[in-house]
Amino acid sequence: MNRRDFLIGASASATGTILSACTIDANRAPKQFSAAALAVEPVVKPESLEKPNLTIGYVPVNDCAPFAIAWEKGFFRKYGLNVKLSREASWATSRDGVIFGRLDASPVVSGAVTNAHIGAEGARHAPLCAAMTIHRHGNALTMNRAMWESGLRPWHEYNGNLERFGQDFHRYFGQLPAEKRVMAVVLSSSIYEYFVRYLIAATGVDPMKEFRVIIVPPPQMVTNVRIGAMQAYMVAEPWNTRAISGNEGVGFTFAQGREIWSGHPDRLLGVMESFIQENPKTYRSLVKAMIEACQYCSQPQHREEVAAIISQRSFTGAKPKFTRPAIVGDYNYGGFDGKARKINSIDTTIFFDIPADIPEPTGAHSTFLWKSQSLWLMTQAARWGQIKAFPKNAEELASQAWKTDLYREIAAEMGIDCPKDDYKVEPAAVFIDNKAFDPSNPIGYLNSFEIRANRPTPIFMS
Repeated sequence: MNRRDFLIGASASATGTILSACTIDANRAPKQFSAAALAVEPVVKPESLEKPNLTIGYVPVNDCAPFAIAWEKGFFRKYGLNVKLSREASWATSRDGVIFGRLDASPVVSGAVTNAHIGAEGARHAPLCAAMTIHRHGNALTMNRAMWESGLRPWHEYNGNLERFGQDFHRYFGQLPAEKRVMAVVLSSSIYEYFVRYLIAATGVDPMKEFRVIIVPPPQMVTNVRIGAMQAYMVAEPWNTRAISGNEGVGFTFAQGREIWSGHPDRLLGVMESFIQENPKTYRSLVKAMIEACQYCSQPQHREEVAAIISQRSFTGAKPKFTRPAIVGDYNYGGFDGKARKINSIDTTIFFDIPADIPEPTGAHSTFLWKSQSLWLMTQAARWGQIKAFPKNAEELASQAWKTDLYREIAAEMGIDCPKDDYKVEPAAVFIDNKAFDPSNPIGYLNSFEIRANRPTPIFMS
């Protein structure tokens, strides 16, 4: 069975028994503006826009915060937009809703936009694009209780010792039969899949040969761990916090995504190229509304409120104790020994302002798209065999997918400075394996990994 067949089959078998209990009701999406939104005076007249009436998707995880705030605080209304929010069942339906025209815009996992252009596995060829990041970070890798009991602990307790973590990881998985070596992510060819494979490979294990990666929608993650369908999963909050002791008690957080790659883009505002071409004024209004929403979410004094808003039934429907930690930044890794593992950090989820401990050029903020990061995503698609080789026209494809120049224009209209460059080096310190990424040499970076697809096989002649 090849990898694609497995992904399709395993996803259906692992989740089929509980689908009926975890379906998403699109009718739960908010329908009436709040009093605060209605009080906002538009600065853009709806009649001046090509398409003021928009249908915009969101997925009921913490990632929906900027969409919830744009709705509740009237930022959509401020820029002349009459928005209907559509509650999506998964990241696949969020992406495909845009591609097939059911949605005008929707958040998509960062890998989805680039992969729609390169044809990576699981991605339909389509002119999907984005001009802004919705947020960075805000996700985590959850491991089950059995992994805890075997001796595995949250990454920060290893103090950067990848070798010691690898020993614990090998000891646990070495005793499992092949059919039990399963981890789950939310979408094939997503940054979450890349993180899971990247981490496993960093321990010296080939995830293409020794592991199975299945696709499970976020609301089904916890239940699938409980029934033994997988050992671990990577997903956005609140589905990691939900798993820890004191809540569901089925697992613990091994690492937040920011510990695998500090500063990584998580969600992008996905639209079709044709939407921008046909509705340039509308698109500018949409991006401005979302930037202001991200700025609002970014402010420490607003984060308690943001957590409360996304806990509403219309958005995540989760209790504040689940949504709050990743928004406010007092994140609990859990565990089963009664010890407190709460770490306070505002960069648990980054909506706009970049924390001082993350190295970024002058003018950087989280909604700015670095084309260099799209190249990193392409290296991972090639590394894991989702494309045959790193694209020769990678920079051209990056420009088609990530509209950095357009973002600069829109941001300038709002008085927001941006970095002058499109590309930057990701220093070694931001990656869990201390391996820097230089976008000027992506093929060299790709070939530096011992574990990768399509690696040349040595031929020995006697």
